[in-house]
Amino acid sequence: MSSLVYEQQAATHLEKLGLTVAGEHLDTVCQQAAADGWSYSHFLGYLLDGEIRERHRKTVALNLQFARFPAIKKLEDFDFAAQAGLDQRLIDELATGRFLSEGRNVVFLGPPGVGKTHLATSLGVITAQMGHRVYFTTALDMARKLAQSMEQNRLHRMLNALTQPKLLIIDEVGYLTLDQTQASLLFQVICKRYERQQPIVITSNKAFSDWGQVFAGDPIMASAALDRLVHRCTLINIRGDSYRLKEKRAAGMLSDGPGSAPKAAAKEARA
Repeated sequence: MSSLVYEQQAATHLEKLGLTVAGEHLDTVCQQAAADGWSYSHFLGYLLDGEIRERHRKTVALNLQFARFPAIKKLEDFDFAAQAGLDQRLIDELATGRFLSEGRNVVFLGPPGVGKTHLATSLGVITAQMGHRVYFTTALDMARKLAQSMEQNRLHRMLNALTQPKLLIIDEVGYLTLDQTQASLLFQVICKRYERQQPIVITSNKAFSDWGQVFAGDPIMASAALDRLVHRCTLINIRGDSYRLKEKRAAGMLSDGPGSAPKAAAKEARA
């Protein structure tokens, strides 16, 4: 068979193989390869590189859509200067994604407004960019969906769905009270992922000593859940001030201490 026939078949075969991006750039890359005297392997590698990049872009886009993040938060946008007690080197190590392959959980503890959700979401975005599935949920929302699935005899399917993603992010653990059933379902999720060494990222405003409240006042269940979470875990306790309160102080909307009026209110009084 002549080389001309093979050249004519090249685009058709690329399309049959699903290599649409490579097919679209075939003529251009062939001309560049001929002009620059590329080797065959150089030509093939360059042609396929565009295909791989586009597939990765689509995978990341689907992963981010599947994750259901309330907002996309990136690590480079986090203000480490505002949380001086936070070890950035530890966060940078987590950003390598090694905790994913190690099945290591990450728990962010601290008061509201210190950036726990931002950091948790950032790790989720990094995971999605690495080509892995991620799922983001609040503790209460997940517990409610699990309880609903139990009523509809779909609990086993729902638990499996929460075990499949490479990373599960559970936000706001302890912010709102769970009833006994909801607490038990949260415990089951933790157990399922622990058994498969699938990591969880958790944010909570409760110290571990208060997690009995998180699990509907059941200290035994709380202890069993913590035992599984901290077995392979990076714990990050953020003790800084709320960035929301800092912004309000900077805008003069909050007083600086007892007996002092907010600047905005003081201006109104003078007017």
